Amino acid sequence: MNALIQLVYFGVAVVFILGLKAMSSPVTARRGIVWAGYAMIAATLVTFYTPGMQNFGLMITAIVLGGGVAWWSGRAVKMTDMPQMVAIYNGMGGGAAAAIAALEFARGGMHSPGVATLAVLGALIGAVAFSGSCIAFAKLQGIMTKAWRLPQQNIVNIVLAALTALLGLAIIVSETPAPALIIAFFIAALALGVILTSPIGGADMPVVISLLNAFTGLAVGFEGFVLGNPALIVAGIVVGASGTLLTQLMAKAMNRPIRNVIFTPITGEAAGGGEAIEGTMKEFSALDAASVMRYASKVIIVPGYGMAVAGAQHKVWEMAQLLEEGGVEVVFAIHPVAGRMPGHMNVLLAEAGVPYDKIFDLEEINADFPQADVALVIGANDVVNPVARTDKSSPIYGMPILNVDMAQNVIVVKRGKGAGYSGIENALFYKDNCRMLYGSAQAAIAEAIGHVKALEA
Repeated sequence: MNALIQLVYFGVAVVFILGLKAMSSPVTARRGIVWAGYAMIAATLVTFYTPGMQNFGLMITAIVLGGGVAWWSGRAVKMTDMPQMVAIYNGMGGGAAAAIAALEFARGGMHSPGVATLAVLGALIGAVAFSGSCIAFAKLQGIMTKAWRLPQQNIVNIVLAALTALLGLAIIVSETPAPALIIAFFIAALALGVILTSPIGGADMPVVISLLNAFTGLAVGFEGFVLGNPALIVAGIVVGASGTLLTQLMAKAMNRPIRNVIFTPITGEAAGGGEAIEGTMKEFSALDAASVMRYASKVIIVPGYGMAVAGAQHKVWEMAQLLEEGGVEVVFAIHPVAGRMPGHMNVLLAEAGVPYDKIFDLEEINADFPQADVALVIGANDVVNPVARTDKSSPIYGMPILNVDMAQNVIVVKRGKGAGYSGIENALFYKDNCRMLYGSAQAAIAEAIGHVKALEA
C-alpha cells in the first residue's frame, strides 16, 4: 500500500510540473492551471490513505474551511487587489511550513541531525516568509504607508539573523527542545521577517513578493523531507526554484542586485541627489490627447500601477479598439516590474480582453518607440524615467526602462504631480515632447473615448 501511495505521489508530481510548464504559454496557460490544481487535489486526497494517518475529521474541516476562504476570496477580491492577495497567500504557505516544524519540534525525537536541520531551515524560512508577507500585504493594502527603517538597520539584521541561527542550532542538538527555546526561535524568526521587509518601499515590492514566494516554496520542500511526503518535496522545490529564478530576472530588470533590495532598499521617501531637471510640465486636455492619438499612425500604450488603481484597463482597451477601427496601429508595452507583482499588468490586460499578440515586453518593444507617433503612459513612473540612462547619481541609474521619451509625442495620464514610488522626480514629464493629462485614469480615458468618438462622427 505504501509503495502504491509513493507511486501516485510521483505521478501527481509529474502532472504538477507539466501544469507549471504549460503556464509558460498564453495558449496553454489555462490548461496548465487546471492540471496543477487537479494534481494538488489528488495529492491531498492520497494523504488520507497514508498508513498511520489519523484525525481525519480535523483534516476535512481544515480543507473545507481553507478551501472555502480561498474560493470566496478568489472570486471577491478585485483584480487591482491581486498583489496583496498573492502576498498573503505566500505568507500562509510559509506559516503552514513553520507550523509543521513547530509540531515536530514539540514531539521531539528527530530521526537524525540531518532531518532536524531541514526542519529548522524550513521553520526559519517559513516564519520569515510569513511575517515578511504580512508586512508586504500591509504595504500593498495601504495599511502601512511608510517604509520603516531602524537606526543601524543592517547591523540589526545581522545580529537578529545570528541570534535566530544560534537558537536553531540549539534546537538541532536538543533531542527534545524546551518549549521556551522553540518559542524564542520562532519569535526571533518572525521578527527577522518583519525587520527585513519593513524598510522596503513600493519600488522594490515586485521583487520582494517573488523572493518571499521562493522562500515559501523552499520551506514547504524542506518540511516535505521531514514528513517524508514526496508531493510536498516536489511542489516546494519547484516553487522555490521557479520563484528564485523569477526573483533574479526581476532584479536584473531593475539592475538591482537582490542584496541591494534587502539591505539598501529604495524606501519610497524623497530621494536626494541626482541632476537638476530643467523645463516645466506642460498640461494636455482630453480633447488634445484624443486628437493626437486619433490622427496618429502608431500608438504604444504603457500601463502602470495608476491604471490598476483606477481599474481603467477595460476603458483603455475600449479606446484602443476605437483607434484601431480608425486605422491606428495600437500595441501595449509592459515593463517586467510594472505594477505591484510579477505579471500584474499582463493579468489586468488579459482581464480586459486584450489579445496576447498586442502585448510586448521591454526587449521586444523598445526599438519601436522612435517610430511611434504617440506613447501613452498610464500611471507608470519609474519604469519610463530617462534618468536611468543618463544620471549616474540616480538610485535607478542602469535600470532598463521603456524608451518612451524617444516617441514623437508622449502623453502621461497621472493623478497628480508627485514622484513615483522610488521618490525620484521623472525627467520625462519635463521634456518638450511630453504632455500631462491629469486625473484618474478611469475618468481621463473615458473622456478621451468620448472625444475620439466625436472625431469619428
